[in-house]
Amino acid sequence: MDLTEELVRICGVDLTSIDGINIIAATTILSELGPELRQFQDEDHFTSWLGLPGNQNISGGKRVQGPKRKVKNRVADVLRMGASSLLNSDSYLGAGYRHLRRNAKIPAVAVKAMARYLAVLVYRLLTKGQAWVDQGAQRFEQQRLQRDLMLLREKAQKHGFQLVPVAQAR
Repeated sequence: MDLTEELVRICGVDLTSIDGINIIAATTILSELGPELRQFQDEDHFTSWLGLPGNQNISGGKRVQGPKRKVKNRVADVLRMGASSLLNSDSYLGAGYRHLRRNAKIPAVAVKAMARYLAVLVYRLLTKGQAWVDQGAQRFEQQRLQRDLMLLREKAQKHGFQLVPVAQAR
């Protein structure tokens, strides 16, 4: 018996197509939540219930508002394990996790952020029936480079400068 086919039959989508979510993780997610997530209004409510909300109330690296909520959730634990398994993955999600890990002062922050992203992907797959198609690590790096160049151009323009590629400058 193929468990992946059975899980696809039950929920209508293949959760194992997401890097970081294996058959055990998908089984845990479906056993805890069921195949439908109608009890959650949107992905923000879902990630909040998991204890993986994006925190916007940070100033100077410290929480500005209220104490940290302690949530114990098996699905969140599975997503954190899946996020940490992306370190050596040659995929779009793996490149994203390595980027988060490089920029985070604490590796646990990167794990939580990637676990939240995985939770959002799971929510979208289960509610909208969309399939996850991995675009590869090179696609992530290409998008990141384009975003960095756009920000540099805007900053240079703001100060009255213009960016010129090195090949054109000579």
